[in-house]
Amino acid sequence: MTVAATGSTSAASQISTGQTSLNTDYTSFLKLLTTQLQNQDPLSPMDSNTFTQQLVAMNGVQQQLLTNNLLQSLVSQSGGPSSAISLIGKTVQAQSSTATMSNGAVNWTYELDGDASAATLQVVDASNKVVWSGKAPDLTKGQHAFTWDGSTTAGGKVTSGDYSLKVNANDSSLAGITTNTFVSGVVTGVTTNGGVTELNLGATTVPYSTLSNVKNTAN
Repeated sequence: MTVAATGSTSAASQISTGQTSLNTDYTSFLKLLTTQLQNQDPLSPMDSNTFTQQLVAMNGVQQQLLTNNLLQSLVSQSGGPSSAISLIGKTVQAQSSTATMSNGAVNWTYELDGDASAATLQVVDASNKVVWSGKAPDLTKGQHAFTWDGSTTAGGKVTSGDYSLKVNANDSSLAGITTNTFVSGVVTGVTTNGGVTELNLGATTVPYSTLSNVKNTAN
C-alpha cells in the first residue's frame, strides 16, 4: 500500500487551472495595454501610474501561483508531514538498505526478483567496510527476513551504529538477479530534515518517500 499526500491531486488541479487562467488574462492585458498606448491621444496620454499598478498586481498574482506550485511539488515529493503523522503507531516497510542497531541486532528484508542458485549477504558499516558476510538463508524468489546479531567475520561483535545490507545473487546461468532491501518497524515519530520528511522506526530513520507499504496497526 503506497501512501500519497492527502488532497495533493485536487490542489495541483486548482493550481494548474489558476495558472492557465492567469496566463490568458495576462496575455489579454498586455494586448489591451499595447493597443491603448498605440492609440492614445498625444495631448492627453494615459496615466502611467494606473497601468503600472495593474502590471505589478498581475505579476504579484503570477508569483503567488508559482510559489504555490513549488510548494505543491515539494509536498508531492516528500509526502508532507501531515500525511506522515497519520502513520504513527503503524507498522510500515520502507525500501532502504541502512538500519540502526537496536537491542544488539539489525533486521532487514531482502528481495530476490527470481530464484537464485547462489546469493551472498554483506553487512557494511558507515565507512562502507564489510564487517560480516555469509550465504543468504533463502534463495527463492520473493522477500525474506534476515537478522544480524552484530557478530563480525573477524570474530568480534558490535553493539551500536548504522549498518547497511548488500545482496549479490546469481541464477543457474550465473546471470545477476535484481535485488532490493527493506527495513520495517513501527512508526514512532515524524521529523523534517532539510525539507525532507522522515519516519522514525524506533532507532532507524528513513525518508517518507522510501515507504513501500503499510503493514498494519500496532497494538
